[in-house]
Amino acid sequence: QVQLQESGPGLVKPSQTLSLTCTVSGASITVDGAAWTWIRQSPGKGLEWVGVITYDGTTYYSPSLESRVSITRDTSKAQFSLQLNSVTPEDTAVYYCAAKYYRPSTNSDDYDYWGQGTQVTVSS
Repeated sequence: QVQLQESGPGLVKPSQTLSLTCTVSGASITVDGAAWTWIRQSPGKGLEWVGVITYDGTTYYSPSLESRVSITRDTSKAQFSLQLNSVTPEDTAVYYCAAKYYRPSTNSDDYDYWGQGTQVTVSS
């Protein structure tokens, strides 16, 4: 059973960098076909797909965030991480890491395995 756990600061100041890590257990992040993603939900809004890193390290990002976002991985630790630069209060959200097999997707509903989410607030 794949399990995911987000970790990182809950409060970030405007203009700084938001950094979160997702630790995976029960599966290898390099298993063929796996896709590891970040999704967020701002207050009063629906789920927003942020980006994905695939089993071979390929990344895809939301066009609206592409200039500020980076997803990396550490295969030795079974972790993948999110960095979002130059944050504003509009980046305040619950951030989820999630996973699926066979093909990456920009549709949050396609992901089968989810972490419990972590609240990140952008405020001075």
